[in-house]
Amino acid sequence: MKFNHYLCSLFLFSVPALSAITVDTPEGSLKFYGDVEFNVDAASKTGQLTSLRTNSGNNWNAGNTERWDVNGRILLGVDGYRSVANNKFAGFTVQPLADLSGNMNLDDAAFFFGQEKDWKVKVGRYEAFDMFPLNQDTLIEYSGNTANNLYDDGFGYIYMMKEGRGRSSAGGAIQLSKMSGPFYFELNTFASDGTKLFQDQAYHGNALENKKNVIYLRPIVAYTVNDVTAAIAMETNVVSNAYGYNDANGNFNDQSKRNGYGATFSWNGQKSNPDDGVVFNLSTAYLDATDEKDFSAGTNALWHDFELGYIYAKNDVQKFNFANTDIVNADEVILGKYDIHTVHASYRIRNVMEMDNFDVYLGAYWSRLSMDNEQGDDKDRYGARVRFKYHF
Repeated sequence: MKFNHYLCSLFLFSVPALSAITVDTPEGSLKFYGDVEFNVDAASKTGQLTSLRTNSGNNWNAGNTERWDVNGRILLGVDGYRSVANNKFAGFTVQPLADLSGNMNLDDAAFFFGQEKDWKVKVGRYEAFDMFPLNQDTLIEYSGNTANNLYDDGFGYIYMMKEGRGRSSAGGAIQLSKMSGPFYFELNTFASDGTKLFQDQAYHGNALENKKNVIYLRPIVAYTVNDVTAAIAMETNVVSNAYGYNDANGNFNDQSKRNGYGATFSWNGQKSNPDDGVVFNLSTAYLDATDEKDFSAGTNALWHDFELGYIYAKNDVQKFNFANTDIVNADEVILGKYDIHTVHASYRIRNVMEMDNFDVYLGAYWSRLSMDNEQGDDKDRYGARVRFKYHF
């Protein structure tokens, strides 16, 4: 079961850490902070937008029951920072997580250095610039918020320029960034086991074999004037034959071609008008991958703690290997062109218990998957969430 936590980019609406402890040392300052995110979720009979499969195979069963779930995590963060003459600086961040399943995980773990308001180098585990921001905390069940398990074979995929963004359990990243007047330039280089992008390391019905790690290059150019930010970007794997499968004749078929392109436009009216300003985002992305072409576009707006958004996706799966599945009827899998329409909304309740560091978020979404041919009926998916957010 996947529930997604979306964060806004550097230039967009975000919730600051309202409380923190800062300790000054001869080597710089240390900041200790944390936050709690606990969710109560309810969702429709399948955890993701599924294809129109209806047979009883365990791997292909959409399920027939709605689901309730309590999940979440506690984050404890430590940031270190030191600056010297000529605005030179260095620092680090580490954010361990304890989740309700009893596991210890990690959010960010990065080291960085550079010159303030000029250039910066970052190395480690983190997320790069968000090219498809969804505004405040949002529940949508189809795409993860890290570079892992974004694509689930046979399920609807909404491409959001995240495959080379980072924060993966299978590899790390190096980022170079530069500020020049209203321009921001970023090049993120992300190295990882490319098969970790896919649930169960399967793509179009084929079990993937990793030959060598992928290397994604993700250049971004952003332009900010007052409340407006516009950005364009691409991401591409530059390592050929990184992963694939062997066919019946023993020939290796490369599946690692993935070229993505995106653009986003944001207007953050809360910069100049924190009480009544509107935050508006408009994003689009296109993926040219092996035997698949994906297009998505989304828009959302936030005003007075209420957020409303819409996402459209139109994809084309051009090839699928049915020999490696238990599918009886080929019409029961996504093959060809399909559309996904999604509406999502959230509302932030501030200062719960008269505490300025305790908020509650109410979120919901509704999605419909429609095939372009006569491949069964349209399928609806929906979910709702109550999130308790506490900063310390």
